[in-house]
Amino acid sequence: MCGIVCYVGNNRAEPILIEGLKRLEYRGYDSSGLAVQDGSHIDHIRAVGKIVELEKAINGIDIKGTSGIAHTRWATHGEPTEHNAHPHSDEKGNVFIIHNGIIENYQSIKTRLEKKGVKFRSETDTEVLAHLIAQYFEGDLKEAVRKTMSQVEGTFGIAVIHRDLPGQIVVARRGSPLIIGVGEDGNFAASDVSAMVRYTKKVLHLNDNELAVITADGISIFTAQAKAVTRDAETVEWSAEDVDLDGFPHFMLKEIFEQPDTIRNAMRGRVDKGEGVPKLGGIMPVWDDLKECRHIVIVACGTSYYAGCVASYIFEKLTEIDVEVEVASEFRYRKLNFPPNTFIIAMSQSGETADTLSAIREARRKGARLLGIVNVVGSSISRETEAGIYNHAGPEIGVASTKIFISQLTILTLLALLLGRHHNMSLTDGVEAIRAMEKLPDQVKDILSKSNHIQAIAEKYYKYGNWLFLGRKYGYPIAMEGALKLKEISYIHAEGYAAGEMKHGPIALINPDMPTVAIAPLDSMYEKMINNIQEIKSRKGPVIAIVTEGDTMIKEIADDVIEIPPTLDFLYPILTVVPCQLLAYYCAQFLKRDIDKPRNLAKSVTVE
Repeated sequence: MCGIVCYVGNNRAEPILIEGLKRLEYRGYDSSGLAVQDGSHIDHIRAVGKIVELEKAINGIDIKGTSGIAHTRWATHGEPTEHNAHPHSDEKGNVFIIHNGIIENYQSIKTRLEKKGVKFRSETDTEVLAHLIAQYFEGDLKEAVRKTMSQVEGTFGIAVIHRDLPGQIVVARRGSPLIIGVGEDGNFAASDVSAMVRYTKKVLHLNDNELAVITADGISIFTAQAKAVTRDAETVEWSAEDVDLDGFPHFMLKEIFEQPDTIRNAMRGRVDKGEGVPKLGGIMPVWDDLKECRHIVIVACGTSYYAGCVASYIFEKLTEIDVEVEVASEFRYRKLNFPPNTFIIAMSQSGETADTLSAIREARRKGARLLGIVNVVGSSISRETEAGIYNHAGPEIGVASTKIFISQLTILTLLALLLGRHHNMSLTDGVEAIRAMEKLPDQVKDILSKSNHIQAIAEKYYKYGNWLFLGRKYGYPIAMEGALKLKEISYIHAEGYAAGEMKHGPIALINPDMPTVAIAPLDSMYEKMINNIQEIKSRKGPVIAIVTEGDTMIKEIADDVIEIPPTLDFLYPILTVVPCQLLAYYCAQFLKRDIDKPRNLAKSVTVE
């Protein structure tokens, strides 16, 4: 895996492909390459490192072709070397292929092909696909790809060209996203809309086990059984300008500062302030059953999982529903026993997270109902769930998620409020909650106005190699998310803990060289958090406390304090996470990390 971009049309392909690859750089990668076709000739160039290295390799080569495929690779099989970089080809150099995903049975296929005399030039699983397609090719590339699909197990999004068929690209997918762009001067395919949104906003989403033939003049989609498929194009709701930095040094900082608008967009058109009731049209197809539901399971990975953990406390407070939160990668391996009318809520920014997709497919087999909360219209999770809610947050480019977390918290709170009002929440409480939520964008803006203060705190502590984040109840998942952010982009070791668990082990680590970030707003856990802070201070541990404005008690004992505005207790996570994001960002900046593309990470994890 990581990024795919293809073009076939009336213009030179190479500059379009290079620009597309640059748009995909945020996903994380270690090498890149392209194959561009000009009549019977194919220019095939690969390089290790950033896209600039590929540009250096291309420099001086006149690449005239008007169709081609390009890829950024995040190593799964084989080290990041030029011979492992994509595109890969068959022995004769007729078939060229790029691939996201993992071919699980590649070793058995490779052994079989080697017995037939096929020579392999890479350590990748992808190369077996090139050789298989070449063996099946009898003039029809689509048919060769289709037969190859029937032989492989695992996940893939692939794009293939053949020397004998200039102006034709065949793409296919199973479990790894692939989107087709319909343009005026040609057509596109990519693993992410951002790679082609400058040229077109009309897209077609391939379903699993579908393939398509793309030419300059048209697009034909087929099932794995060669049955033609008709599908209307959808319109992307954001533009190329949305993936520009707009003067910020990094996308992560830009996206942190976009969060007031993120909350507004998550709420826009979704609240009836007078009745204290959210309006969530996306779940209306299942509303009659959902309102009677008493058991919800949230499945997600990483930051989305922590948003689900916060939501479990919010649902507990506002509704009569039992909520479990499961790490998607472990969920499918459990013995699942769902009460009748159980709903699964799957959360993923991309809507393509492989572990989350596998989880909902397993839940469907066990009879659960499926809802999705995703940011990408037309993504796999949005199509495989019965109903759901879109984030409408715009593209998130930084690998470390920030604004999508805030959006997920906002949407989950709206859903809990809607169900709570149906259960036993009063009109007064509903109106109070919505009024408090409407203040959140300005309150986040107020926290962002203190970014210089938070930057100064980060400068004081960024050299410390180990951090602890502590919180209780609503603050506990925020402690875990704060630690994750620090780990992701600064590479500082950090742990998020339930503050009450500190005395059961982690307190042994407390010393003057281990800062603790205490999530301690003025909520029902406030006094207990003071006790935890005192325990740390008595052992000479530095404390950075995130507190409600006007707090004087913690200010007297903490080393540094970051203030946030007051709100309802279950809304504090939307505010307390912002200082954690900024602390992580500024620590990474002082350490000169590659903030938007942290090592070893990918934005959309489409392999299990």
